[in-house]
Parts: sequence; C-alpha cells; structure tokens
Amino acid sequence: MRRLRILATARALPPRVLTNAELETMIDTTDQWIVERTGIRERRIAAPDVATSDLAAEALLSACAAADLRPEALDVLIVATSTPDTLFPSTACWVQHKLGLRGPAAFDVSAGCSGFLYGLELAASLLVSGSARLVAVVGAEVMSKVVDWTDRSTCVLFGDGAGAAILTSCPEDRGLLGSAWGADGNLAKVLYQPAGGTRQPASAETVAARAHTVHMEGNTVFKHAVTAMSEGAIEAMRRAEIAASDVSLLIPHQANTRIMEATRARTGVAAERMVSIVDRYGNMSAATIPVALDEARSSGRLQPDDLVVMTAFGTGFTWAAQVLRV
Repeated sequence: MRRLRILATARALPPRVLTNAELETMIDTTDQWIVERTGIRERRIAAPDVATSDLAAEALLSACAAADLRPEALDVLIVATSTPDTLFPSTACWVQHKLGLRGPAAFDVSAGCSGFLYGLELAASLLVSGSARLVAVVGAEVMSKVVDWTDRSTCVLFGDGAGAAILTSCPEDRGLLGSAWGADGNLAKVLYQPAGGTRQPASAETVAARAHTVHMEGNTVFKHAVTAMSEGAIEAMRRAEIAASDVSLLIPHQANTRIMEATRARTGVAAERMVSIVDRYGNMSAATIPVALDEARSSGRLQPDDLVVMTAFGTGFTWAAQVLRV
C-alpha cells in the first residue's frame, strides 16, 4: 500500500451545453444514432477565449478552497492533458502564471485519457518517498478545439472540462492498494493528432488537410480499450488482493457506454456500482475520471473507507488502473 489521503476534489465545467439536437443541425447525424452508439446526450464546450489552463486553474482553486489551503502551499502541480495551451511551456506553468504562483514544481503528463491516473501514480510516489507533502493532480481538456467538426464519427464524442484532486501522505491504511499501468507505442497512429509537432510542423498544407485535429480508427480503439481497461482493472485488484464483490465503486474512463459496460462486465463488478457521467459530458479525455470522482464524492455516493477501482485507456496507446481506499 502507498499511503495517501485525498484532501479534496473539485471540477470545472464550461457553462455552454452542446446537445445532440444541436449537432443534428451541424452535421449528418441524429440524436438516436449518437445515443445508441455512445450513450452521450450532451457535452460541455469551452468559449473561444478559454484555454485548458483556465479550466485547470478553476478546478485547482476550488479544490484548494475545499481543502482549506492556499495554492502556495502545494509542493507539486501535475496537469494531465492532451490539449495543452502551448507545446511549451507546460500547461501546469500556465496555470501557475494565471494564479500568480511561484515555487511549486509544475509539469504536464501526456498520456491521453489515462493521464489523470498516470498523474496519481507519480503523486503517490512523490508522497511516499517524502519528496512532497502536498500534491495537486489536475486532468483538464479543451477537446472541442482539436476535433474536426465535419467528422461525425469523432466530433460527437468529445467535451471539455477539468477535475482536480489534492493529495497528501498519511499514516492510515488508505491510499493506493494496487495499480497497473503501461503503454504500447506501436499503436500510436490509431488515435492521434498528426500535425503541430516536429514531425509535421504547422503549415498551410497541414491546416488545409485538417491534420491538427483528432484522427481515430474507432473499431480498433474500441477493441483495445476494452481489453486494456478490463485487464488493467483485474490486475490492479489482484495486486490489491480484493475481489470484484469488495469494490464500492468502479470509475472507468468515460469513453462511451459500450466500452464502459464491456469493461465492467469483464471485471465482474456489479452494474449498480459503476459511475457513469458520459451522457452529460461526453469524453473529456484526461478530465473524465477526476470529474466523475468529484461528482461521486460531492453527491455522497463515495464514502470514507470505500474501495474505488479506476481504469483508463488513451492515445499512445496507454492504460492505467488503480485500487484506491479513500
């Protein structure tokens, strides 16, 4: 066990709601088609002048307030995102800039939809080693700015948002009981943003080709996502020495209901114990799990000493799963 305690969680969601009915007026799709295949009914969309760091900073401030501490007290700030404000510096540094912070170590984790759990792995190691006393992990995305709004197979899936958690070490028997994480870079091109980096720098040609947007092979992603998320969760539970019947809540990455339900069925966790917010927010990539975790905590669905299994899969391909005693 890596002992740690969640002092607080929080979320930040843009006020703009984009419904399936509105999408019907934008592209060749229907509410029925989207709901049957994804379970998504609406998603949040950031305003044109809102960047990922804005949502991350809002969630972080709310989490710090809930924990009754000032952001200056943090030792480390980790931001998990696939939609950074800039290639450099990190979005975590832009969050510091926005809040006027100076001092806490700040860096990004780029692991796609698995990013928040990757961040928790790093935070747990920092806390257990004594390298840090207070660590903030934020999952934040503005996916609406990197999707192709003419591609009905991808643009209906994604939404914007941020979730944050403030962590500290503790002597009690709570924290990460078991985890499993990994990656397979051989599948990188199955889900990626082709242009904007050093391989394909921005040019008139890359913009015209919509190469700065999400490119995804949906069927391949589905197959690998279910396998990785379910096997990761099962391995994390094995290492934690718990059974599916011991799990209080299962929080899978909110990709779509079919992936989530297939993952749940393979883990053996009861259907009523799975947390699902995908119908209201869509796929917020690295933000889905922290937002779902905060909703479970704030609604009273998650109680002290509960056992939570979180599992995710993302571009890379990456995967991560953890058993957390809250």
